[in-house]
Amino acid sequence: MINGHVMSATSLTNATMFSAGRSGPDVRSDARVVFEPRSSGGIEIELNSRVAAYYGDSIQQQALRVLMELGVSNARVQISDEGALPFVLSARVEAAVRRAGLAEGRRSLPEQMPLPPSSARDRLRRSRLYLPGSEPKYFINAGLHTPDAVILDLEDSVHHAEKDTARILVRNALRAVDFYGCERMVRINQLPLGLADLDEVAPECPDLILIPKVERPEQVAEIEHRISRIQARCGLSRELWLMPILESALGIENALAIATASPRVVALTIGLEDYTADLGVVKTSTGSESLYARGRMVNAARATGVQAIDSVYGDVGDLDGLRQWAVNSRALGFEGMGCVHPSQIAVIHEAFAPSAAEIGKALKIVAAFEDAEKRGLGVVSLGSKMIDPPVVQRALKLVARAKAMGLAPEPSTATPAIAGKEQA
Repeated sequence: MINGHVMSATSLTNATMFSAGRSGPDVRSDARVVFEPRSSGGIEIELNSRVAAYYGDSIQQQALRVLMELGVSNARVQISDEGALPFVLSARVEAAVRRAGLAEGRRSLPEQMPLPPSSARDRLRRSRLYLPGSEPKYFINAGLHTPDAVILDLEDSVHHAEKDTARILVRNALRAVDFYGCERMVRINQLPLGLADLDEVAPECPDLILIPKVERPEQVAEIEHRISRIQARCGLSRELWLMPILESALGIENALAIATASPRVVALTIGLEDYTADLGVVKTSTGSESLYARGRMVNAARATGVQAIDSVYGDVGDLDGLRQWAVNSRALGFEGMGCVHPSQIAVIHEAFAPSAAEIGKALKIVAAFEDAEKRGLGVVSLGSKMIDPPVVQRALKLVARAKAMGLAPEPSTATPAIAGKEQA
């Protein structure tokens, strides 16, 4: 049996032992698996778990099933369980086996939950909540905080030594976790490591892939090609969108080419920590140092018909600062931003929502436009003011967005046009 919750240093120095996952008094929803391959003797499983009396048999049976699916018939396995759900335990066992150089070409996949409907190209992306891909404790209830999207992150939030285990964990989460209607995004690593991430997660139908540190359209094209190959091999036709992250001066200057590098691109976003580091300036709470970059990116997004999504606001405790940033962000033309903590979601949703006055005015413009269309009139006016086509288009977009947020009535209850308000 394992003594305590953490393997001793001496046992881990044995070159024939391979581990994955974490255990200890401060760890929850995870498990540490230590795998020792053998040449004979069958499979021996040792379990240390606070719930062993209730679930010990099922935990061991699951571990045995994973080992058999991976082609392992002789091994000693030590499991320190800290409340890991089945998809986590499977991921940790598989990662330890793979670190031993076994199970080549094999996977042990948890049961696939029914997939949510395919994500729409222009769906709401006001908020996207980052979840470290190596920390399963954040996955389970993430959707209950109602962000528009969750990001299972394989890049900056994952230590370089845990990239291999995190991608297996994220793969299993895509199959087994209910995110309650959130768009399921995965941020892969920079190329070429990101290609290995894609090989693992793309077959499990995430909705969108975030591509970090994009500077050239060729990087997007390489991701596009890899995804198309994976989907063809797996017989998948479900949409898988791309969101390049621009994080350098060169990336910003190439924003237009990057946005048009693949028909899968639905949005551009910016990473301000890396961008300001590239400029050699300090990131401030006002964002004045990145105004040019953010404006240029918004313009490129609008010119190519994709969404512009702002960076994160890193000071979790400063909700007033977040609110001001988000209001300014919307005024610049952004449609959403990232979140690093659930407490930021409601503030961001409020800031990116049109006001009641904006919605009311837009509804009147749309109603006047629709009535003019029915009458066959070529020019629309509201009261004594002529309504130009760009104004109508802006109103249509605002009303559609407000309806998606549940802030405006459906067409059947929209404000009717007032007779005599249109002029030929």
